[in-house]
Amino acid sequence: MITSIDQLDFNKRYSYADYLTWKFQERIELIKGKLSKMAAPSPIHQEISSNLHGFMWTYLRKNSCKLYAAPFDVRLPLPINKVTNEKIDTVIQPDLCVVCDLSKITKSGCTGAPDLVVEILSPGNSRKEMRDKFELYEEAGVLEYWIIDPDHRSVLVYIFDEKTNKFYAKLPNLTDIDVLECTIFPHLKIDLKEVFPVSE
Repeated sequence: MITSIDQLDFNKRYSYADYLTWKFQERIELIKGKLSKMAAPSPIHQEISSNLHGFMWTYLRKNSCKLYAAPFDVRLPLPINKVTNEKIDTVIQPDLCVVCDLSKITKSGCTGAPDLVVEILSPGNSRKEMRDKFELYEEAGVLEYWIIDPDHRSVLVYIFDEKTNKFYAKLPNLTDIDVLECTIFPHLKIDLKEVFPVSE
């Protein structure tokens, strides 16, 4: 039994079946079989997440779609039909995600792409979010992807184009003086100055 993260080999590839056997407190993700440590979120990260969660929960509370916050396992097997835990090699924990197809929800999280994913950058994960997770979410067909940058108080919004199966950037990039208007939920509008912590 794996009871310490130090027992894992970061050069080895693992599956979701392996992941389910691990008994330690540290949070990790599997990205195409490779381990990725998750740093503890900073206070600013948590404030932004809480503020966004509040706006989104208020909007979605009477909607059939469901909002989930980390830690919440999202498994991205491709294809998603009748896959086994041994074949799933990607398990990630988005900061926030919205799932409208509730058949994807199980007791252990979500199997398949959420409709909306929000990731809040931290100093240790910017490269992962900007490249690896971008590619994962694009490949899985996430309809809308927000990348929140606390240092620059900005938001990048990507929309999935079903014709090309690629993300395109919704321009201009947003800052804390803008209102974020969600594409897949047209009535969800978030005043970003209410999301970012007050500058000192």
